[in-house]
Amino acid sequence: MNIKLAKTAGFCFGVDRAVKMVYDLLSDGKKVCTLGPIIHNAQLVAELESKGVRTVSSPSEVKRDETLVIRSHGVSRKVYEEAEKLGVAVADATCPFVSKIHKIVANAKDVVFIAGDPKHQEVLGIIGHCNVPYFVFSSEEELTDLLEKYDFSSFDSATLVSQTTFNKKIFEKSKKIFKKVCTNGLIFDTICSATSDRQTEAADLASQCDAMVVVGGRHSSNTAKLFDVCNGLCKTVVFTETACELEIDKLSSAQNIGVVAGASTPAGIIKEVITTMEEKLQPVEQAEEKEVVRKSFEEMTDEEAFEESLNSLNSDQKVKGEVLAVKPTEIMVDIGRGLTGYITANEYSYDSNLDLTTAVKVGDVLDLIIMRTNDQEGTAMLSKRRYDAIAGWDKIVDAKESGEIITGTVTDVIKGGVMVSTSGARVFVPASQATATRGEALEDLKGTEVSFRIIEIGRGHRAVGSIRSVLREQRKAELAKIWESIAVGDKFNGVVKSLTGYGAFVDIGGVDGMVHISELSWQRIKHPSEVVSVGDEIEVYVKALDADKKKISLGYKKADENPWTILTQNYEEGSVVNVTIVSMTAYGAFARVIPGIDGLIHISQIANKHVAKPQDELTVGQEVEAKIISIDTEKKRVSLSIRALLPEEPVAEETAVEATEEVAEVVEEAPATETAE
Repeated sequence: MNIKLAKTAGFCFGVDRAVKMVYDLLSDGKKVCTLGPIIHNAQLVAELESKGVRTVSSPSEVKRDETLVIRSHGVSRKVYEEAEKLGVAVADATCPFVSKIHKIVANAKDVVFIAGDPKHQEVLGIIGHCNVPYFVFSSEEELTDLLEKYDFSSFDSATLVSQTTFNKKIFEKSKKIFKKVCTNGLIFDTICSATSDRQTEAADLASQCDAMVVVGGRHSSNTAKLFDVCNGLCKTVVFTETACELEIDKLSSAQNIGVVAGASTPAGIIKEVITTMEEKLQPVEQAEEKEVVRKSFEEMTDEEAFEESLNSLNSDQKVKGEVLAVKPTEIMVDIGRGLTGYITANEYSYDSNLDLTTAVKVGDVLDLIIMRTNDQEGTAMLSKRRYDAIAGWDKIVDAKESGEIITGTVTDVIKGGVMVSTSGARVFVPASQATATRGEALEDLKGTEVSFRIIEIGRGHRAVGSIRSVLREQRKAELAKIWESIAVGDKFNGVVKSLTGYGAFVDIGGVDGMVHISELSWQRIKHPSEVVSVGDEIEVYVKALDADKKKISLGYKKADENPWTILTQNYEEGSVVNVTIVSMTAYGAFARVIPGIDGLIHISQIANKHVAKPQDELTVGQEVEAKIISIDTEKKRVSLSIRALLPEEPVAEETAVEATEEVAEVVEEAPATETAE
């Protein structure tokens, strides 16, 4: 398997200039905001946000102490005018090639034709500099339709320009169509030379390879054009924004893979994509035989220097530096050798929230490595975090061999997982290994200290860890400890974790028990949510244990809240009570005495006269006064009488005997009224 990277891959001049401008402003201690994302690369934009760079949509959103950076795409003339009117400090990072188009259309006569995406910010900026009518098209067909639809014969001349990232082949065809109609028209080849070179190289590379990998932001116009150029020229074309998203399976059968990248793709992301392919697609034997061409440390990029510092650091690159001054964005140190050293905040620590002014003080001595030097200026760029990473890596390797549990701090939540810093080294923990159970929010981990194991070490000093394996072991130990000591009757303050139709699961400190719905309330309820909610802290006690099945049954309702206990403590036979009618039957009515206990008022005890049916005298919800004529705690029954409180009407002796017998018979047959049973 052979991987070939296009020579023109990565930042173009305009993008590099814009990004450098932002970093320079930050180094000067300025507060920065950008008009829209500085480039179409989510990872770099996120990194800048972590350094305090805001993204705004108009000059009116800029704060007084901020500098507004206009990105390389450029903006309309009105934006400059608005910024000037509001007194906003502006740093113009418009690509010089785009600025050239602005001047062309501003001086155009009659009409302007713009080849490009009408919704792209660069095209919108170009439109904003037009002083004459304009038309935007994105294909030869659209241009042909425009020229046929409108009469341009009255115009002495027309101007044709293109978006800097427009497809070169389409523009060449469009020029011929334009020239046939607008014979006196002015044509300007404004496709950026870097864009043109990328597209040409992408086509050549695609024709030589089995598969092409296009690396770049999904909203990047020039990256999308590269994908279009490669499509059809080789068997497989894969678009990826980062190494994590790379569809590696689609490349498994390819022998020759070409890699191209958009103008807004950082070198670090390109390298990660290539490294991922080498690790997952290249046989071990081939990787070992692969020739490594080493550069001098000063010639390397930051990413290359980092890898090299971990692989073959020598004593000349190791230095000790005494802190001379500390600024919010950098540290100045004396390293001897006639050089003054500088450490940026990013090279001091992975923690983007770290305040250098409190973490470091003048006079501190730091262990550092030299990244690059400038002998003419007598300066050196240094890194503490990379020095720390060397010692940290040794610890990681040892931990992988021994299975030792190590600790670290979660510094970043990234796509697919989290990054953990431990002793200066970084370990990737996939989302599936970051929490005890799936679905837990990774954001809650940021800034916390975690314990984990190293489960994999890959090429390029890449380590993968597992927090979950440690959490599960801890939970297993906690469970064992709980089962050793737990007993029926033990009380716990627990937290409701989940609800089901039949009960509530409660965490009592590392283990879950279940409170059955019948144990939640002395009253009859339809669902546990009527009594408790997820997250509630409640006091429970152990009702039963099943050590074999590891099940714990919990109780929640309190004995002193038992309505029968309350009833017998506060009422006795002969008591007169106010009750509420709750239901009717053919033989009488049930009335609520106290919550949880309903008593029966037999039809013969509703009135001092004959009652055909209870509904003739009573209604559900009606409050009446009744006398308790019997309390049977064993059978959980209460008998009530309204009639006992009314003056008696004379009745025949035979009728009275029959009524008494009927009451006794119905009471004996009536169901228990304790609603929790």
